[in-house]
Amino acid sequence: MYFAVAHGVHAVRLGNDASISQNVTVTPGSLYALTFSATRTCAQDEVLRVRVPPLSGDLPIQTLYSSTGADTYAWGFRPTTAVVLVIFHNTGVQEDPACGPLLDAVAIKELFPPMPTRDNLVKNGGYEEGPHVFKNSTSGVLLPPKQQDATSPLPGWIIESLKAVRFIDAAHYSVPSGYFAVELVAGRESAIAQVIRTVAGRSYNLSFAVGDAKNGCHGSMMVEAFAGNATAKVPFQSQAKGGFTTASLKFMARENRTRITFYSSYYHTSVSDPGALCGPVLDLIRVIPVKA
Repeated sequence: MYFAVAHGVHAVRLGNDASISQNVTVTPGSLYALTFSATRTCAQDEVLRVRVPPLSGDLPIQTLYSSTGADTYAWGFRPTTAVVLVIFHNTGVQEDPACGPLLDAVAIKELFPPMPTRDNLVKNGGYEEGPHVFKNSTSGVLLPPKQQDATSPLPGWIIESLKAVRFIDAAHYSVPSGYFAVELVAGRESAIAQVIRTVAGRSYNLSFAVGDAKNGCHGSMMVEAFAGNATAKVPFQSQAKGGFTTASLKFMARENRTRITFYSSYYHTSVSDPGALCGPVLDLIRVIPVKA
């Protein structure tokens, strides 16, 4: 059988109930993100279990976000000891013994969670702090939903949807500002949120940028934003050439914690590769109090 290896020339295939692991030295209490490339090898329902005991998450890799199947994922954790055992495990037992997820690149990165400032109540509003991105990868990094990842690999943010969102870099994509941004690749099933500190009864202004990643995603895009009791729908007509627009939303906080949420209204695939999921890019998230 032939398996395409996305990174380099060698990989590991995890057969029925197989595992691969390594001890890693870490700083207890710090936030870490594992980045790894995982590919399904059969049309069956394959799941890759990532474990750093006692933490564990099951990542379904049945959905292909790129037509090559060479999707790269991130998974976050906080260790409690100085040495942890990182385990990748194939939980399935398939009829075909040649099936099982393919693992061909693994990296670990310590993250430094940013804090809100006087100029922006949103933590990591530009998505500049995030998981490691492989230099030879053009597929970005998929951030799994919180059902599979209790600790987000994107500091400050929660993936609130059924499907992943994509962490993209300026080296391979068009991003509105800085080096990184987030692409909402699965329509309404691809949502990202954050809970910020607010003062009940006070008004705030939420601003953000919406664009396209210059990755063949074209057509009418729409990002919906929610903050407190206010909503906004921001259209963007993509020509698949990059570019972005900015929008703002005024809201009043009802409590001392306010959730801001973004998702894509529509589903998109690349015009040059109909098997690749794509969507609008989100960046430059900022919340500031409105002066009376």
